[in-house]
Amino acid sequence: MVAELESTVHTRLAAVHARITQAARAVGRDPDTITLVAVSKLQPVEAMRAAYAAGQRDFGENYVDELLDKRAALADLPDLRIHLIGHLQRNKVRKVVPAVSGVETVDTERLARALAEQASSLGRILDVHLQVNVCGEASKSGCAPDALDALVACVRGLPSLRLVGLMTVPANEGAEASRPAFAALRALAARHGVDGLSMGMSGDLEAAIAEGSTRVRVGSAIFGERPARPG
Repeated sequence: MVAELESTVHTRLAAVHARITQAARAVGRDPDTITLVAVSKLQPVEAMRAAYAAGQRDFGENYVDELLDKRAALADLPDLRIHLIGHLQRNKVRKVVPAVSGVETVDTERLARALAEQASSLGRILDVHLQVNVCGEASKSGCAPDALDALVACVRGLPSLRLVGLMTVPANEGAEASRPAFAALRALAARHGVDGLSMGMSGDLEAAIAEGSTRVRVGSAIFGERPARPG
C-alpha cells in the first residue's frame, strides 16, 4: 500500500513539474525560479511522506492545529518546509511561528506585528507573503489593494519579518478566468518592489506562471481529491 501511494504521488509530482517547466519555457522563464508548494491540507501524513520521498520539500497547510500535528509527526524529516497558506488568527501566532518556514496570509498590520513579536522572541526572521484580495470578494481574506501601501511599510519596518512576496486567491476558477487577478497582483508587486508572487493552483498554474508567479500552490494534482474536513 505504501509503495503504491509513493508511486502514485511520484508520478503526479513529475507531471506537475513537467507542467511548470513547459509553462515557464513558453514565456521565456527559468523553471528553477518557480517554487512548487504541495498543498497537503486534509491529506494523510503518509501522502506527505510519499511526496517527500519523491523530492518535495515545501508543503502548504491551511489549518493551524493540523499543521502542528503534522509537523510533530514529520519531525524526523530533515529540511522539510511547511508554510501556512490559510487564514491565521492572532491568538494562534505563538503556536505557529516556531512550526513554519513562512506565513503566506499576512493581511493586517496587527497580525504582522504579532508575528514579528513572536519571531523576535525566538531569535529568528520569519518569511511572509502579504495576502491581497485583488477581486474584493467579501468571502475571501486579504487586504484591499488600496491598503497595501501601509501594510508593506509596516512589514518592512519590522526587523524580524522578511517580506518575500504577495499572495492572492482569485475569485474565478480556471486559467483564463484567473488571469486578470494574477496580472493585478503582478502590477501591485512591481509598484512596491516585491519580487515574489504566490499565485496559481492545480487548475491555473500555467496562467499564473505566464503572469510572473514565482510560487504555485498545488494540491489535488499531486494528492488527488481532498477528503472532507472532519466535523
